Amino acid sequence: MTRADTHRAVEAVWRIEAGRVIAGVARLVGDVGLAEELAQDALLAALEQWPAEGVPRNPGAWLMTTAKRRAIDQIRRRERFAARMPDLLLPDTVEGEFDAVVEDTIEDDLLRLIFTACHPVLGPEARVALTLRMLGGLSTDEIARAFLVPGATVGQRISRAKKTLAEAKVPFEVPDGAARTERLASVLEVIYLIFNEGYSATAGDDWMRPALCEEAMRLGRVLAGLMPGEAEVHGLVALMEIQASRSAARTGPSGEPVVLLEQDRGRWDRLLIRRGLAALDRAEELGGGTYTLQAAIAACHARAATAADTDWHRIAELYARHPPSPVVELNRAVAVAMADGPAAGLAVLDPLLDEPSLRSYHLLPTVRADLLLKLGRRDEARAEFERAAAMTRNEAERGLLLARAEGCR
Repeated sequence: MTRADTHRAVEAVWRIEAGRVIAGVARLVGDVGLAEELAQDALLAALEQWPAEGVPRNPGAWLMTTAKRRAIDQIRRRERFAARMPDLLLPDTVEGEFDAVVEDTIEDDLLRLIFTACHPVLGPEARVALTLRMLGGLSTDEIARAFLVPGATVGQRISRAKKTLAEAKVPFEVPDGAARTERLASVLEVIYLIFNEGYSATAGDDWMRPALCEEAMRLGRVLAGLMPGEAEVHGLVALMEIQASRSAARTGPSGEPVVLLEQDRGRWDRLLIRRGLAALDRAEELGGGTYTLQAAIAACHARAATAADTDWHRIAELYARHPPSPVVELNRAVAVAMADGPAAGLAVLDPLLDEPSLRSYHLLPTVRADLLLKLGRRDEARAEFERAAAMTRNEAERGLLLARAEGCR
């Protein structure tokens, strides 16, 4: 195996094991920021040693053991710990404690890490960056490339996030009761933010960033395994799996966007659809919620063999049951238009024109333009397509909108 092959192996192992290593060390040292640094030390050791010594038989255990020893060294340097525990007892007690953590509670620790990285004391951007770093094993530069921001910006977000968690004395735990429900909502929000940025990139030249979708789905599946009784965890997994099933059909030969109703459904991933529908069944059995409703809407598309077979009345009904918001009402307007005609959809949509939260939301003029075009009001439609194009920061989407505007002439 060449040095380059070994480095690729290290990176692959790190992506899989990073969360567990950091979680196990965090339980020992009580600080996720310090735990992440110690785990990074173990990663550097692997990059130095594995090319010469070869990839160990159990690389995840190697990383965990190396990080553990870094943690023990760190604890030994703590004056308060040294005062409580003589050096003579330190190796047996500390290593024994760590081994018990690794063997008995590592999955619990991984859940604690997820809840800590997604703590609402952090802003959304910080939560996303910290989650991708600690649980996804992504480097600062990889996160920066994914979100089209400077590496220094991501580095600052991660550094400030660690500092905020330490200053707020956020406990390394899974909360109980009402706090658990609130915090779980924050966790799910972070995972879905990551997925959405991959599914419909807000800026840049690419319509999609599949690596982010895959990472979000991986995190969702991990969370579903750790919290099998939580309906909305399964609802989010279902939503992501079903939406991701369309990925291959969402772009044309040159990377141009292909809208849902024009996609080749033969290119949809049937395995992801089956997995998504199974997760949806589980979510509905457990009671469901907002993500489950959104997954049920996505399932209406997934079950339709052709665009014409879509049950738009069912979709409109599901949106009506959804907790109200301007974006939900905009989506309901689309469903009503498909079920009952563009004039009916426009009647639902036009009251949203004065909604402050949608003034810079490019999908509002996009949908309105489409409905106006179907009604034959081509000049008004062109103006709306042009307005939408001026709002979006995604170059592929802007090109599509300008082409549609030109087609209205």
